[in-house]
This record gives sequence, structure tokens and C-alpha cells, in this order.
Amino acid sequence: MPNMLEWDKVTEKLYETGVKNCALYPQVGGAYPKGVAWNGIINITDSPSGGEPSPLYADDTVYANLISTETLGIKIEAYMYPDEFKPCNGELELAKGVSVGQQKRQSFGIAYKTILGNDTELDSYGYKLHIVYGCLAGPSEKSHDTVNESPDAMTMSWDIKTTPVTINTKKFKPTASIEIDSTKVDATKLEALEKVLFGSLEAEARLPLPDEIATIMSDAQAAG
Repeated sequence: MPNMLEWDKVTEKLYETGVKNCALYPQVGGAYPKGVAWNGIINITDSPSGGEPSPLYADDTVYANLISTETLGIKIEAYMYPDEFKPCNGELELAKGVSVGQQKRQSFGIAYKTILGNDTELDSYGYKLHIVYGCLAGPSEKSHDTVNESPDAMTMSWDIKTTPVTINTKKFKPTASIEIDSTKVDATKLEALEKVLFGSLEAEARLPLPDEIATIMSDAQAAG
């Protein structure tokens, strides 16, 4: 007998919120060998574009739809950024503590978490791990305001374009983003991946490429 659809079942009222544990990985020679913590993140917004159908007409009707290439842009808003982000922001050190702007911008990757909640466990239900590759930040606007009776910290934001990285299988096209749901993957394998992403007593933090992530998530022993 077919099952009837049910809405708003207990434990199935899900939501996503927050942004935390952001890590920055400057790109070096196509790899992301060293990660650092990025404190002060306020907001990270995904802004995909493309992926739009373009109809072809024949015989007085729609013959087929061609889909444009999809690209990913993101926007990062923060109170501050680590020194390792300076080359990514077009800054180079002229002398210790002296930076010059309008320099060549270094590509980078990021990883961060958002909270997954539901109606019974609330914010303790789980989280999503987001990974973005091939980021290139555009010049940012800064507003310097006088201190007044309603003090507020200055914020900075960057509009970022991404370049996809390849995945060594014909099943997948190149991608700039990976998303991992902690409630759906093996906890041991996820822990192994996070030791690579965020560092451990044995190794510094680094950003693995998609093929290595696939290996880690299929075999936790590969993370060592």
C-alpha cells in the first residue's frame, strides 16, 4: 500500500543558521598548503549565476533548451581579516607593519560551518561544512566613521569570484564548492577530514582538493 505524504513530522522540521569556524587557505601553485583561522566573520553569502536555459526554436516550437555554464560568486563580510589574507586583498608588506595596496591579488580557498537545527534538538542537531575553492577577491569598500553615542565597529566586505577545480571522474564537472552534511556522513570520516582542514597535533591545517576529500570520506584511514 503506498505511503501518504506527511508534513511537519517530529524531528523533520529543519533549519539552517549561523556562520562560524571559518578558515582561510591561500593558494600556492594550485594547492592550498596552509590554513589559518579567520576571526570576525559576520556573513558569507553564496551568489550563483548562470545555469539558465536558452531555448532553441524549430518548426514553430521549442526544439531544445541549452543551459549556460553555472558560476559561483560569494560575498564575505567581516570585522577583520588575518595577515595571511593581505596578499589576497592586494596588499604587500613594504616593511614590518607597513602595507601597500593595489598589488596582485592571490587566490585562496575557505572552509566554514553553518548550524543545522531541527524541532527537537534545536541548534545541536548538526552542521554543514562548506568548502570553496579558487576564490579571487575584488577591491573592498571601507567606511571610516566618527565615534559617537552609538558606537559600532567598522565592517569590511569582499565580492569574490571563483574558478572551479577539476574532479578526476567523468561523472562530475569541475566545481568551486563542496558541502558536507554532518547528519548524513560517517562521523569518524568527517572527523578525519576536519583534522586535515583545521589541523591536528600531527599536521598543519590545509585544504584538500575534491579527489582527496572523496578518498577521505570513503576511507577514514586515508586522512592520516
